[in-house]
Amino acid sequence: MKINKIILNCRGSSSSDIAITSCFSLFLFRSPVVFRVNGLSKTFSGTTAFISGGNTPHFRSVNRTTLKYEYINFSPSTADRQYILSLNIPLDTPVEINNDFVIANTIKSMKAKSLNRGKHYEEFMSLSMRIILMTISEMLFSDTDFPDVPRYAELKKIRQDIFDNPMREWTADDICYEMDISRAYFHRIYYSAFGTTYRQDVISSRILYASEMLKNTNFSVSKIAEICGYDSPSYFMKQFRQHMNCTPSDYRKKAKNEEQ
Repeated sequence: MKINKIILNCRGSSSSDIAITSCFSLFLFRSPVVFRVNGLSKTFSGTTAFISGGNTPHFRSVNRTTLKYEYINFSPSTADRQYILSLNIPLDTPVEINNDFVIANTIKSMKAKSLNRGKHYEEFMSLSMRIILMTISEMLFSDTDFPDVPRYAELKKIRQDIFDNPMREWTADDICYEMDISRAYFHRIYYSAFGTTYRQDVISSRILYASEMLKNTNFSVSKIAEICGYDSPSYFMKQFRQHMNCTPSDYRKKAKNEEQ
C-alpha cells in the first residue's frame, strides 16, 4: 500500500479546499461535517472517518465554521483492495468513530515516519494503514467504549490541542489548575490514557511542526526553534537530533534532495 501524502491538522470549509486525486483518500474529521448521503445532507457531529475510493468526496463544514481533519492519500494494490473489501468497510461513506485514539495516533506515527524514512519505511506505512482500516472495521461492527480512564474526554481534548498548537507554551501546572487536580494525578491518568507522557507529547508535537517548517520554509533553525517555543536553539537541536536521528540542517538537506 503506497502512501502518497499525509497532512495533519488540515483546515478548510469544504472538500474544494484540498486537491483530491484519483487515488484513495482517508479523512479523519475532528469537527462537525456535512455529507451528502443518499441525496440528502446529513450532519456528523462527532469524530468521523471517510474513505474515498477514487471518487471526489463532497463535504462541508457546519454553518461556515472551520473543518478540522487529518488526510492520507494512498494507492492500494489489488491485494490491498481485496483486503479492504474483506473488512466490509463501505467506501465513500462517512463512518462515526466512538474512540479515535488508535487511528489518530497511528496517523501521527505515520507522519513522523514519513519525515525520517528508514529501511522498513514502506512496510511500516503499509502495516500502519492496515491498522487504521482494521480499527474502522471494528468501529462498524462492534460497540467500542472510551478507555476506562478517569476524565478521558478532557484528556483527549488536551492532547489534541497540544498537537494542534505546538507553538503554545504548554505547562502542566496550568492544565492541572483548569482540571482542579494534582500534578501527580494528572501525569498518572494521562499516561494511562495514551501510553506516553504529557511532556513527551509536547516535545513530539513541536518536533513534527519543526520538521514541516524545515521542509516547507526558508526560516533559519534559530527562528524555527523560537516559533516552536524553545528559548535555546542548542536545546532544540539536541531534542531534534534525539527524535529524528539527524540535525535540523541535515534534515532540511535530505528533504530538499527527496523533492528533487
